[in-house]
Amino acid sequence: MAIYEVPAMTEMTALSSETPVAVVGAGTMGRGIAQVAAGAGHRVLLYDVDPEAARRALAAIGDVLDGRVARGKLGAETRDALLGRIHPVANLAELAPAGLVVEAVVEDLGVKQALFRELQARNPQAILASNTSSLSITAIASALPQPERLLGMHFFNPAPVMQLVEVVRGLATDPGLAATVHATAGRWGKTAVYARSTPGFIVNRVARPFYAEALRLLQEGACEPATLDALLREAGGFPMGACELMDLIGHDVN
Repeated sequence: MAIYEVPAMTEMTALSSETPVAVVGAGTMGRGIAQVAAGAGHRVLLYDVDPEAARRALAAIGDVLDGRVARGKLGAETRDALLGRIHPVANLAELAPAGLVVEAVVEDLGVKQALFRELQARNPQAILASNTSSLSITAIASALPQPERLLGMHFFNPAPVMQLVEVVRGLATDPGLAATVHATAGRWGKTAVYARSTPGFIVNRVARPFYAEALRLLQEGACEPATLDALLREAGGFPMGACELMDLIGHDVN
């Protein structure tokens, strides 16, 4: 029996670049996702409860792109066109034209459920995607009139650089919509994989022993954190050591 039933290839049609994409949450992940979608040609509607956050996010994206222009990795016209496709908006009502809404807000089940209820009430036809890395897609969707239209679209930090996207299907998720999001992530230049809504999905589930065994070694006094990280990088081939990665992510998120 297959662990995951992959939707039929005939259903895998990516969203057109003409389809507006909304991003809710203008923090590190939200602005990264907005940059990815705009880079793929979409008009991006960026909303945050903090009225200034979306504007700060746009400025931060501009700084990143300026660096790429300075290094000769990106043309100035391409930078300007990408930034011109990102539009900070003042309220959720302005997200109604979006065919895909990606949420990247605080990891709180009640907050996400309330947000998606309002989004679905405003646009019942939109595909709703959560960037959650730890909450159940099934649980989030259970609060919606149309739970089949919600799934996970889990990017990794920094979203414009990291290639993997987990397309996470809850118990009610429409397989066809999962296939559309999978194909869309591919059109955005990402490597998309299907996952079910199980604890940690794929990557974070696999990563638990990486962190936990490192913490066990430190607890036992086997070595210092810097030594452990050096061994993992130079002998194990990991881009970052476990302690470095925990510091980057933050212990609260971990």
